[in-house]
Amino acid sequence: MKISEASRASGVSARSLRHYEDEGLIVPGRFSNGFRDYCQSTIDRVLVIRSLLESGLPVRLIKEVLPSLTDGFGASTDVVCEEFLHEVQSHRDRLAARIAVLSDQQAALDAYLREARRTDL
Repeated sequence: MKISEASRASGVSARSLRHYEDEGLIVPGRFSNGFRDYCQSTIDRVLVIRSLLESGLPVRLIKEVLPSLTDGFGASTDVVCEEFLHEVQSHRDRLAARIAVLSDQQAALDAYLREARRTDL
């Protein structure tokens, strides 16, 4: 299918599909005229990529683990999965730390606003 059809099928913009290709996440086929040709397995891969990106994982990490998630499982799958899970846990921990900092900042601003409004009266 052409890029416009792949975009509709996957719910991902044509621009994002080109970006995924530029990043080496997908490799669509080509028609004889050079246009991209997306097969169903590429669309399925795009859906996995989209899901991982929406969860906040960086492209670098997705690129490392994507073959084992979409191309079947090889001999080193357990090692890849363990490394991937460790990376995901680290990413999650960094995210939790950022959330904690933001929550503290929000609480400080709330306290400031309460105090400012109390002294305004």
